[in-house]
Amino acid sequence: MKRVSLALALLAAAAPLQAQSLLYRGPNLGGTWVPDPGVVQFNFVHRFYVADASGEHKVTNYPTFTFALGLGHDLAIGTHYGTNSFVVRNPYRPNETEVYARWRVTGAEGKQGFAVSFTPAYNFAAHSADGELGVDYTIGRLTVSGAARGMSKAFGIDTARAAFAGGAAARLTDYIAVSADVGSFVSPTVRAAWSVALNVLIPGSPHTFSFQASNATTSTIEGNSIGFGKMLYGFEFTIPLHLKRFSPWFHKAPKPVTIGGPAGAAIAAEVRMSSVKFIGDSITIAAGQAVRWTNADPVEHTVTFDGAAEPGSPVIPPNGSYVHRFDKAGRYSYHCTPHPFMKGVVIVK
Repeated sequence: MKRVSLALALLAAAAPLQAQSLLYRGPNLGGTWVPDPGVVQFNFVHRFYVADASGEHKVTNYPTFTFALGLGHDLAIGTHYGTNSFVVRNPYRPNETEVYARWRVTGAEGKQGFAVSFTPAYNFAAHSADGELGVDYTIGRLTVSGAARGMSKAFGIDTARAAFAGGAAARLTDYIAVSADVGSFVSPTVRAAWSVALNVLIPGSPHTFSFQASNATTSTIEGNSIGFGKMLYGFEFTIPLHLKRFSPWFHKAPKPVTIGGPAGAAIAAEVRMSSVKFIGDSITIAAGQAVRWTNADPVEHTVTFDGAAEPGSPVIPPNGSYVHRFDKAGRYSYHCTPHPFMKGVVIVK
C-alpha cells in the first residue's frame, strides 16, 4: 500500500517547463524543448480519420510515440516511432523510426525572449539524414515558432530537400492555449502540412493534453513537412518521468534537515507538504511568529512567495523542513515553483 501511495504521488508531481508543455508549441512543431537531466519524456500522438467504406465506418489510425531523455547542458536524445506512416511510399514502409538529438543553444521553453535549438536526426524508413533548426520567441502569453528543415533523401527516393515551418501558440489562461502551424517542402508538388489545436494543462498533474486537427500523419521531421490527402483528428498526451523520483523505492528515507529559521523564532503553525499539496493551505499567525513547512513527499518542493513579498525558500528536499518568521502584518500568498498548482496563504495579524 505504501508503494501504491508513493506511485500516485510521483504521477501527481508536476514537472518544470523544460519537461515539455503543449501550451508552448504547435502540434507539428518540435519546438526548442529538451527534458531536464534525468527526465524521460514520453509523448503519445494519435490521429485518425473515419471513412465510409461499403456502408461501414472504417477508422484508420496514425499513432506516433516519442521517447526522449534529458542528458544535461540543454542536450537530449530521443526517438519518434510512427506505425502508419505515409512518408515513404515506394516501396511503402509504414513503420517510420527517427532517432534524434537536440541541443538547445539558448533560451528555455516558456522563458521570455528567444530560444534556439539544433536537431540532427536519422530517418530509418527513408534512409535519410535529416535536421532541423528551431527558433521560438515568447512575449507574454504568445510564443511564435519557426523551423528550417533539411533532408538528405526525403521520402526515401529523392535527393536532398529543404522544408520550412512556422506557427504560434497563444495561452488564453495558465491552463488553456490555442495553437496552429504550417510546414512545407520547397516544392509546389508536395502538399503542405498544417495543424490546429486546443491545448490544456491538466490541473494537479505534470501532464498536458492537446485536441488536434491536422493533415500530417507522423510527428517526425519529414512527417511534419508533408500533408496527407485527408483531414485527421486526434490528440497528444505528454508524460514526463523523473527518474530520481523513484529513488525512495530503493533507498532509505533521507535524514531530516531544516532550512532557514532565525534564532529564537517561535513556531506558531505547521504546514505539511504531502500528496503534492500544502496541507493547511491557509493559516493565521501573529507578527513575529514563524511557520514551519515539512516536505513529506518523495519530490522536492519550494515555498515561493508571490510578488517577492518575502525571500522564500531554496529547494526543500524530501523529509526536509523550512522555517520562516513573519515580522510584519499582512497576507502572504505563496506557491511551489516546480508545482505551481500547489498554493497557500499565511495571514499575519
